[in-house]
Amino acid sequence: MTVPVLAGPTASGKTALTLALAERLPLEIVSADAMMVYRHMDIGTAKPTPEERARVSHHLIDVLDPGERFSVADYVRLAEAAIQDVLERGNVPLVVGGTGFYIRALAEGLATVPEADLKAQQPFWERFEREGIEPLHAKLLAQSSHDAERAQRNPRRVIRALEILARTGRPPSVFPKTKPMFRYKRALLLPSMEQLEPRIKARTEAMFAAGLVDEVRGLLADHPNLGTARQAIGYKEVAEHLANCLTLDEAKAAVTLATRQYAKRQRTWFRKEAGRTESLVLEAVSLEVMEKVREWLMRLSADRSEC
Repeated sequence: MTVPVLAGPTASGKTALTLALAERLPLEIVSADAMMVYRHMDIGTAKPTPEERARVSHHLIDVLDPGERFSVADYVRLAEAAIQDVLERGNVPLVVGGTGFYIRALAEGLATVPEADLKAQQPFWERFEREGIEPLHAKLLAQSSHDAERAQRNPRRVIRALEILARTGRPPSVFPKTKPMFRYKRALLLPSMEQLEPRIKARTEAMFAAGLVDEVRGLLADHPNLGTARQAIGYKEVAEHLANCLTLDEAKAAVTLATRQYAKRQRTWFRKEAGRTESLVLEAVSLEVMEKVREWLMRLSADRSEC
């Protein structure tokens, strides 16, 4: 069968919709979230709770310790293995998440770029620590606007692209791609920012009330070098609060702002994806939308001609 994907920005209601669908269909969830792969990062990533995971099987959650490296190639390898495993059990694998770069790589293949060279990346990371992401993004934009758009100002992706350019003289986007193992169709959950903003604010408050500060304090104690995980929204701002660089209220405001900005970038990404590929676009979360997604999933599951 064609593998279904449910994608959308943070706070768009993907988890709640997925859980409701799983009560009516034999689904297993393959996460497409770059930060849910890390253990002990539960509150700040809005990871499904143990109770929610008991209701429906989830894959690619809690597979690494904070500080371990995880690439898009690692994601594709593990996701394809999980999808194959779910299909062999006769269930429906539903890829769910908001990391558009992972979803595109899964559906369209990986660029055959050279292995990452951490030593070559070091000068870029040092500049990032001094000056932030904007000068690096501008540098990438000048050399490859396509790769700059794909990177979405994500520090890891921007620096990886600059490393490849520095080593090869070619941007990542010009390298040939691998062949995906499966075919995919997307349902894109795209509420307006007017709908998302109060949900983002409420979720930020709920995360802090649930113990986000203690979660980050424990992470820093056990894993002083969080690496990529340290850049996750919520963790970076709370780390600054714990370092006495931000008050608690300032940290909350910073998390809300960063999440809102990220959601805007995600909406832009997925809107463009809808223009590039056949997609079911959904503007809100409602009972009517859930029924549309259920019918869409049923059609995909029944259509064995696309295997």
